[in-house]
Amino acid sequence: MQRQRKIAKLKNGVVGVISDTHGLVRPEALAALRGVDLIIHAGDIGKAEVLDSLARVAPVFAIRGNNDAGPWAEALPDVLELKIASTKLHVIHNLQELPQAPFVRGTQLVISGHSHKPVHRVAEGIHYLNPGSAGPRRFKLPIALARVSIGAALVAAEIIELSA
Repeated sequence: MQRQRKIAKLKNGVVGVISDTHGLVRPEALAALRGVDLIIHAGDIGKAEVLDSLARVAPVFAIRGNNDAGPWAEALPDVLELKIASTKLHVIHNLQELPQAPFVRGTQLVISGHSHKPVHRVAEGIHYLNPGSAGPRRFKLPIALARVSIGAALVAAEIIELSA
């Protein structure tokens, strides 16, 4: 599994989190992401143009999902580890593939996609965030993304349902 480590500094302390766009960039998603310091895409991007559109809003960190294929996707890591301020993040597309308990490495926030179900929960002091799917509607699941505020020892996540 390919890994990539990045260090990111935030001006406002706000990260946009999006996943499972499957080639679709909704204007509502771009509007909801305005004002974030950076965007994390948790996979199943669909095509390179999605990342280009998001990059017009803020710098983008992205991982490859199980449906991302082709030359444009080969450069994307499978897993991404970021440190923002003093907060360690672990980004993986499918939470079921998390290789070891993230608290072993000091991770405070695990971001995933894949299920299309938006959820934010805290277990054993670790925040688990799936922003849901911002792409084509799947079944009766909401179309959503998330905004995460990261400060000194503070993680607060808000799931935002998009009208579509």
